[in-house]
Amino acid sequence: QVQLVESGGGLVQAGGSLRLSCAASGRTFRSSRMGWFRQAPGKEREFVATIRGNGGNTFYADSVKGRFTISRDNALNTVYLQMNSLKPEDTAVYYCAASLDYSESYVYWGQGTQVTVSS
Repeated sequence: QVQLVESGGGLVQAGGSLRLSCAASGRTFRSSRMGWFRQAPGKEREFVATIRGNGGNTFYADSVKGRFTISRDNALNTVYLQMNSLKPEDTAVYYCAASLDYSESYVYWGQGTQVTVSS
């Protein structure tokens, strides 16, 4: 059974940093697109960052560009989100997602990890 398990969330002051991890199991995701999304209270889920399989091209939402970095370790079947210069508006539940091989659509989702940034 495929599972995505996020970790690394928590409470941090504005300007601080957190590193989220998403450990995948049940299959290899070497050729899958992996992504991070977030959902703040009362808002819809929004895209944060994505990284393609194999070649690893990345793309970011404008709101996090220059502050967040997505990366992956295919040997560990894990994707990371390094978040620097955090702002209160980054407060949300962060979700990891994965596609099928060579696909652009996300079909697997994690349960989420809470990130809270205090001002």
